[in-house]
Amino acid sequence: MFSSSQENCAPTKDPVKYGELVVLGYNGSLPNGDRGRRKSRFALYKRTKANGVKPSTVHILNTPQASKAVNCKGQHSISYTLSRNQTVVVEYSHDKDTDMFQIGRSTESPIDFVVTDTIAGGHEGDDTPITQSTISRFACRVVCERNPPFTARIYAAGFDSSKNIFLGEKAAKWKNPDGHMDGLTTNGVLVMHPKGGFTEESKPGVWREISVCGDVYTLRETRSAQTPGKLVEIESNILQDGSLVDLCGATLLWRTAEGLFHTPTQKHLEALRQEINAARPQCPVGLNTLAFPSMQRSRALSSLEEKQPWVYLGCGHVHGYHNWGHRSEQEPNTQRECPMCRMVGPYVPLWLGCEPAFYVDPGAPTHAFVPCGHVCSEKSVKYWAEIPLPHGTHAFHAACPFCATQLGLTQGFAKLIFQGPVD
Repeated sequence: MFSSSQENCAPTKDPVKYGELVVLGYNGSLPNGDRGRRKSRFALYKRTKANGVKPSTVHILNTPQASKAVNCKGQHSISYTLSRNQTVVVEYSHDKDTDMFQIGRSTESPIDFVVTDTIAGGHEGDDTPITQSTISRFACRVVCERNPPFTARIYAAGFDSSKNIFLGEKAAKWKNPDGHMDGLTTNGVLVMHPKGGFTEESKPGVWREISVCGDVYTLRETRSAQTPGKLVEIESNILQDGSLVDLCGATLLWRTAEGLFHTPTQKHLEALRQEINAARPQCPVGLNTLAFPSMQRSRALSSLEEKQPWVYLGCGHVHGYHNWGHRSEQEPNTQRECPMCRMVGPYVPLWLGCEPAFYVDPGAPTHAFVPCGHVCSEKSVKYWAEIPLPHGTHAFHAACPFCATQLGLTQGFAKLIFQGPVD
């Protein structure tokens, strides 16, 4: 069940893998293929040389020139502009015990993982241009401890090419009771830690906002309000297996190396696909044999195949494609009547979920998300159907992890009913 590439995930193996960030809404790769730092999943490995930073000197400056002089020293720093005449600059010095990884929309060199807005339905932003992205250019940073247990922490904002994080006059910022400055980014970095880790038993946690210094706050009244929420002292910014990170336009799933070691592999998913196809499921009406397309075709959502299974989502009966049962000549694709049980509902092609990181167990692909038709295990569909994901600047709803399509409000998934061969 475990492939050689995933054996590296075992905590005892080299190189040390801290974990992976996987973007929700993609089925194993970007639609046009993964390219360089722009891909659907990003593995964080221990660096050959530590590049982490930690706060050191604090400067309170009263002129823009003085602020510029500090920022030009070549050290990492965070600038908090309090007014036109006063800026607090916190310098950061090298930390030999941590590795830092930066995530954002920018393609500049400080960004390790380039993330762009996810388009629901599994299509890439290149084909559907975003008029204005809500993801920050330097959105967040993950800092991993280089020694066991390799704890990973998340912080809002990333350092730019001049090694600076700049919080302008309009950004939410404040001085904490102990005297250190902190703040929030424009649209914020939200985090949700599931209760009980990433298993079929776990339940959704509460969405929180993470500050620039890594403290945890309740959500603001609106996504970009200038007033922060309340400090939640009993919670931390430590990522755990299954933690979700929302960057306002894309949501990332954090999987630990340990968690990935117990996750089904591509090989395992391919074996499940072949097992279903070997059972020769049939269309109960046309009696033709059905077969799930290859993983590669499923990832790309390429053209439908002749043997592609289709499903009536209202009842779960699996058929081949046929062109009857429309409830309306004007809107042929909305509602269809199942010839087996007469139930009316959407009729869509089925595609296998090919991103193993989204599976909570190695179970057989017996259920489909409604209304998109992505197929995975029963425990996986039930898990994701309960997770409220941020949508836009103020809404939350459950979505298919393989294509980001919003799940049906009354029915988020369907159990598939296959008919075996008659002979």
